[in-house]
Amino acid sequence: MGLLSGVPLSVLDRSRRRVGESEAETLRATVDLAQEVEKLGFKRFWVSEHRSVPGVIGSAPTVLAAAVAARTDTIRVGTGGVMLPNHQPLVVAEQFGVLESLYPGRIDMGLGRSVGFTNGIRRALGVEKDAAEDFADQLTELLGYFDGTQQAHPQVHARPGEGLRIPAFILAIGEGATLAASFGLPLVIAGIKGEADLLKLIERYRAEFRPSAATASPYVVLAAAAAVAPTTEQARELLLPEAWASAYTRTRGVFPPLEAAPPAEMTAKEREIFDNALTGQIYGTPAEVDAALGGLVRRTGADEVLVTTNTYDRGDLVASFTALAELAA
Repeated sequence: MGLLSGVPLSVLDRSRRRVGESEAETLRATVDLAQEVEKLGFKRFWVSEHRSVPGVIGSAPTVLAAAVAARTDTIRVGTGGVMLPNHQPLVVAEQFGVLESLYPGRIDMGLGRSVGFTNGIRRALGVEKDAAEDFADQLTELLGYFDGTQQAHPQVHARPGEGLRIPAFILAIGEGATLAASFGLPLVIAGIKGEADLLKLIERYRAEFRPSAATASPYVVLAAAAAVAPTTEQARELLLPEAWASAYTRTRGVFPPLEAAPPAEMTAKEREIFDNALTGQIYGTPAEVDAALGGLVRRTGADEVLVTTNTYDRGDLVASFTALAELAA
């Protein structure tokens, strides 16, 4: 029995487009992947929010979550996450209220505090760069629409929404961990490249956690990139398309669709970023990933792992998730 045995595993899919693939094909592939991981026994399938990024098509997470929920039966479906500063809390409450009403007991509300990353996107969204500073107030308003305590607009009610119990998760780094603790909500946190800091943040979250009506005790979801293949080198190759995309965007300012393989030659700067993108990633044979990821789970005391894997070949992607599922079985 390995270290990952019995650990709940979930999947975050960012709807990464491949070269030669239409945006519609990318979105349909996200729904197809949800069906595959449901068969494998994963606990949740979450989608993300990215704005005006050529290589990432997941721009409307609640809409995509509805499509996923409609094509699956048992797996929990949610967002990883809706970036609350980009939206009005009432609209978010209504959207999740509709989802929960249509698919009761299967919807998760993952919430983040990032804003659009360029001035143009922020202007299009009608938000300022410092909008994230109001996250706590926005979160209070949003949760209040469900439990009936919303005071920002006393005559306004979310329909549907009020009275529904939709699990909320906070996607956080840094001070966000303290915020999750103060609201008494589960924490979703990543930090593979800085384990010491990761452990400190999780410790602070647990120490400062205040039980809430939604969550009685601290709950940590560890977000991690992981790739599994028959050999170590094959697993490493699965991560190369995403590593090259990182190098490409850092040197050109555009996050591209995934290519089948990185170029044979890179500039010194591209190579530096490319190699750094692979540092700290979890990949290898089933035994190697069990030791690395399972060990991290043991050291952090995480209650669940949210896995993301981005590679070009979708068959390899499903094979990697299959191997992970077998480790956790």
